[in-house]
Amino acid sequence: MSKTLFDKVWDSHVVRKIEDGPDVFFIDRHFIHEVTSPVAFLGLKSRGVNVLYPQRTFATADHNTPTINQHLPVQDPLSANQLQALEDNAAEYGISHWGLGHQKNGIVHVVGPENGITLPGATIVCGDSHTSTHGAFGAIAFGIGTSEVEMVLSTQCIMQPKPKKMRINVNGKLSKGVGPKDVALYIIAQLTTSGGTGYFVEYAGDVFENMTMEGRMTVCNLSIEMGARGGMIAPDQTTFDFLEGRLYAPKGEAWTKAVEYWKTLKTDADAVFDAELNIKAEDIEPMITYGTNPGMGIGITKHIPSAKEVEGGEETYKKSLAYMGFHEDDVMIGKQIDYVFLGSCTNGRIEDFRAFAEIVKGRKKADNVTAWLVPGSHVVEAQIKEEGILDILTEAGFVLRQPGCSACLAMNDDKVPAGKYAVSTSNRNFEGRQGPGSRTLLASPIMAAAAAVTGKLTDPRELF
Repeated sequence: MSKTLFDKVWDSHVVRKIEDGPDVFFIDRHFIHEVTSPVAFLGLKSRGVNVLYPQRTFATADHNTPTINQHLPVQDPLSANQLQALEDNAAEYGISHWGLGHQKNGIVHVVGPENGITLPGATIVCGDSHTSTHGAFGAIAFGIGTSEVEMVLSTQCIMQPKPKKMRINVNGKLSKGVGPKDVALYIIAQLTTSGGTGYFVEYAGDVFENMTMEGRMTVCNLSIEMGARGGMIAPDQTTFDFLEGRLYAPKGEAWTKAVEYWKTLKTDADAVFDAELNIKAEDIEPMITYGTNPGMGIGITKHIPSAKEVEGGEETYKKSLAYMGFHEDDVMIGKQIDYVFLGSCTNGRIEDFRAFAEIVKGRKKADNVTAWLVPGSHVVEAQIKEEGILDILTEAGFVLRQPGCSACLAMNDDKVPAGKYAVSTSNRNFEGRQGPGSRTLLASPIMAAAAAVTGKLTDPRELF
C-alpha cells in the first residue's frame, strides 16, 4: 500500500492502536525548557514516578533568559525560579541540561538541530507549539501540553489521534528579495489561521527542494500558525550534509545505515492526501502582516483589504485594525515603525543574520528605530562574529544581544512598549504578544533590515 512520508514515520512509531481512539505513540526525542516543565516534574514527584528514558530528554533554558548581562543573576523572581527549577529537575533525573551560560545554550528549536539531536524519521515533542520546526528534517514534531510533558517523561509515549494529511506544493522560482519566511506567510494568508486545522502538512515542490535547512526550518516552524498539527519536508542530500558530523548524529557505519534508511523517507508516487494546495512561486512577494494574527498578511506593495474581502466576522476584523491603528485600504509602504526584532526560533539562525547584514551593509540604523538582534544560540553568535557579520552590524549602528527567545513573547525584559510598532521576524502578532499594547508586524529578516535602516516599512527589493 502506498504511503506518504507522514504515514511512514507515524506508523513506525505506533505502540498500540486503540479502537475508535488515539494511538499510543512512541517519542524518540523530548525537548524541555523552563516554562512548561516544572509542573510536569511536580506531577512525577507527587506520584513517585521516575523519568523512563532520561537520555531521550534534552533541557535548555530559553524563554525567560535575559539577552544582556547573562553572567549576572536573573533579576525577575519568576524567571529565576523557573530557570533554577529546570536545573534542579534535570540534575535529579539525570537529564542533559544546557542552562544559562552553557556554551550549547540557546532556543530549544535552534540547538536541537544544530547538535544533531533532530534526525529524519524521528518523533519529537516539546511543551512548545513551535516544535513543528524540527519537521524540516523529515521528522514528525509537534507541541504538547504540560500534562503530556509529564506523560512523555514517565512513559516515553503519548496518546495521540492520527491527523489527516495535507500536501502544499510550491513550484517555480522565487523572486529576488523573497525568502522562506515570505513563502510561509503567503501560505498562511491563503489558508487563514485555521485552514490547516486537523492536518499534518508535507511541503513539497522545487521551492522547498532548493531551500537551505535554515529556510526549511522557518517554513515548518510556522505550520502551527495555520492551525496545522505540524509540518514536514522529505529529507534529501541537503539534510544529510547539514547533519553529518554533528554531536548527536550517527557516526561511521551507523551514519551510512542511517542515510540508507533516511533515503526511503519520501512520499510514494501514488500516495493520496486528504487535501492538496498548489502555489506558484512567482505569485509571492515580500510579505508583511497588518493585523493581529499571522494570517492577516499581504505583499508589501498591496493595500490592506476591506472587511468584505476577508473571511471571518467584520467586527473582529475592524477591532484588529483598530488595535493596530490601521485602516482598510491603507498602503503599508511608508508606515513609520519604532522597533525591529531579529531572532526567535523562526528567524534566529545564521542565515537570517547573513540576510539582515546584506541589506544593512554600508547603511546606518535609522535614528527612530530601536533594534534587538538576538541570535538563537551561542553557536549562531559565534558564527556571526567569525563571518564578520558583527563588524557589519556594529558599523551600521546595531548591537548584538545574547541568545534567547527575547521579544518573541516578551517573557523577559525585551518588551515592546504600548502603542509602538515592531517589525518582527518572530511567529506571532497577537495583541500584546511582544508586550502589553505592542503592535507587531511579522516579516522576513530582509524586510526587517529594510525597516531598520529606513525607519519605515520599505520594499526591500529597492535596497539591493
